[in-house]
Amino acid sequence: MESTDPRPSVAVAHVVLRTDRMIESARFMRAIGMRPIFDGPDVSIYELRGGTHLVLMAQEEVTTGDAAFDLMVDDLYATHRELVARGLAPSAIEPRETIGHEVFTVREPAGHVITFFSSHASGEPV
Repeated sequence: MESTDPRPSVAVAHVVLRTDRMIESARFMRAIGMRPIFDGPDVSIYELRGGTHLVLMAQEEVTTGDAAFDLMVDDLYATHRELVARGLAPSAIEPRETIGHEVFTVREPAGHVITFFSSHASGEPV
């Protein structure tokens, strides 16, 4: 069956982040703008734009470092100001000249570093 929907036919459904601080990580995800779908002691689910779900999974010990995903926002500077106001200590905004965008990072409570990018969507429906 042919669709007239102009959006791409696939999307990222789920990304997973393991945490040893479920309550704090869940609070952080709400603070950065994710929509809570389910909060539990072992699994919590947060919705992002486009319907992608972040699945927080409790784990006794986690290996920290860069998160396996990054985030994109419409207004990087407004988002940065909001995270500063919330006491989340984002890094300074820096240019990524090779890709023509700007970025900053913020560390979530379990220790994962999440990168925020300025928007680079195509302008087509997504």
